[in-house]
Amino acid sequence: MRGLPTPVPWGRMVRFATVGGINTLTFYACYLPLRRMLPYFAAYTGAFALSMVCSFLLNTYFTYRTRPTWKKFLLFPLTQVTNYAAQSVGLVLLVSWCGLNTAVAPLAAALAALPFTFLVSQRILRPPAQPDPPPARSGEPV
Repeated sequence: MRGLPTPVPWGRMVRFATVGGINTLTFYACYLPLRRMLPYFAAYTGAFALSMVCSFLLNTYFTYRTRPTWKKFLLFPLTQVTNYAAQSVGLVLLVSWCGLNTAVAPLAAALAALPFTFLVSQRILRPPAQPDPPPARSGEPV
């Protein structure tokens, strides 16, 4: 039936979560040393930028099983704007308002941003499905 959204295959969701876990570990491995040298938010921003390249490659090859292109690579940061905004707000709220430790807060913020990131990444990295052409009416030239 046209017009209805197609359900997301569970396999893609599992692959996305796996890539998210790997990307989070990559981010965290960059964040902890930077946090010792920089204010926590600057360390967060730097680690986020470094882990984005890893995320792009894993999501194109593994999650969406598509070929990475320069165009997708250049558009990929746009998918991460939502992720960055959601995680940044979460990070500041968790640290400033909830008093959560700056070493733990990025992990909680990343978990909360996961659904938003999946939806936006899928829109950018997954090739759009081609709609079925409308059926030809009888008597009309095709």
